[in-house]
Amino acid sequence: MTEREFATDVVRRLHDAGHVAYWAGGCVRDELLGLTPADYDVATDATPERVQHLFRRTIAVGLSFGVVEVLGPRPHKVQVATFRNDGSYSDGRRPDSIAFSTAAEDAQRRDFTINGMFFDPLDEKLIDHVGGQADLKAHTLRAIGNPLERFTEDKLRLLRAVRMATRFDLAIDVATAAAIQAMAGQITVVSAERVADELRRLLVHPRRAHGLRLLEELGLLRPLLPEVNEMIGLPQGPPDAPTGDLWQHVLKVLATLDGPTWPGPGPISFPLAFAALLHDIGKKRTAGRTAEKLTFHGHEHIGKRMAGDICHRFKLANVETSRIEWLVEKHQYLCDAPIMRQSRLKRILVHPGIGELLALHRADSLATGKPTAHVEFCERVLRETPAELLNPAPLITGNDLAHLGIPPGPLYKILLDAMRDAQLEGVITSPQDAIDFAKQQAAAPSAEEG
Repeated sequence: MTEREFATDVVRRLHDAGHVAYWAGGCVRDELLGLTPADYDVATDATPERVQHLFRRTIAVGLSFGVVEVLGPRPHKVQVATFRNDGSYSDGRRPDSIAFSTAAEDAQRRDFTINGMFFDPLDEKLIDHVGGQADLKAHTLRAIGNPLERFTEDKLRLLRAVRMATRFDLAIDVATAAAIQAMAGQITVVSAERVADELRRLLVHPRRAHGLRLLEELGLLRPLLPEVNEMIGLPQGPPDAPTGDLWQHVLKVLATLDGPTWPGPGPISFPLAFAALLHDIGKKRTAGRTAEKLTFHGHEHIGKRMAGDICHRFKLANVETSRIEWLVEKHQYLCDAPIMRQSRLKRILVHPGIGELLALHRADSLATGKPTAHVEFCERVLRETPAELLNPAPLITGNDLAHLGIPPGPLYKILLDAMRDAQLEGVITSPQDAIDFAKQQAAAPSAEEG
């Protein structure tokens, strides 16, 4: 049984029990667009208690809002919601009260016309009280009813509008766009986690650059990402031949960005896309100018700290934050890869995020019209260098240093790092080489002083 078949069966069982039941929302939109819905939702006049009575396996995921999840053969599940009217939204997210109602009234409480349609899979009939089908055909995103009221109910809809328009290549209708612009500053009342989820889905979409451009045009970029908004108007390129501002460069990087090719083709992850958005974020803080050029010395290090602050603000997972910070800090690191010391090159090539870093390097170079020879060089080294040479096991450890009679302390790290560099450079190749190297370094005046 497919998800679609299970969702049809849920409607059938409700219908057979004397109830009105339809597919609702996004799954109807996706079906009309010829897409495979990620999941199916059902709306019905049956009360939650009635749904629980009719189906053996259910989970009360939102009884106070009339929502019950019906479980089918694993992994299938369908959320069944009772038609309802919503009361006021004092928290700008959830209704303070609800009242069960009809399909026509239920449609009016939903966000956008393309998400407000119903479909009867038994009769294969569309039920459209809000003009969603016409808007889909016209490639228009329109809020249902008064857009100011819809956005007041849930401020996250301001951001969802951008994601929907981006995902489905829709133009936002004039009244809806005007309402977003008027209320853009209120997006900050939405929880960081909900905003981050919308940004995540926007940034991994192929039309991410268009979505970011919409955020800026509608006034949402400044309250959400003021540090990114500062890129607008910041010169990019030689003073006597400007090539546009930094914001336009970042949009080009996002449009050019492709997934990693090492160790094999992969998708664009959220950390990669977010790092691409933030990679030059430190330039505003480090901008300088000589007679020949604009300078941004150390912007990658400032950018790393700023990116980390933004990640914490959006409450991203530590693993995502670490990867984003690393990508931002290292986004220029491999430009000199062909002439880089082997110890430096090998250390970064074995990092778990090297595939994403190379993807960022490639997009950054292409966006500025520069060659990508350094990226191809690194990929060739990765392909042609055996793993035991690229990342060989350490020849000795701290225990070995102790056995040599070297007192524990900060000197251990200095010696082990130096030996690792020498090993990666091919200067030492055996444990005995490493022991001799350690003795020599430990006896050196600089080592004793360290």
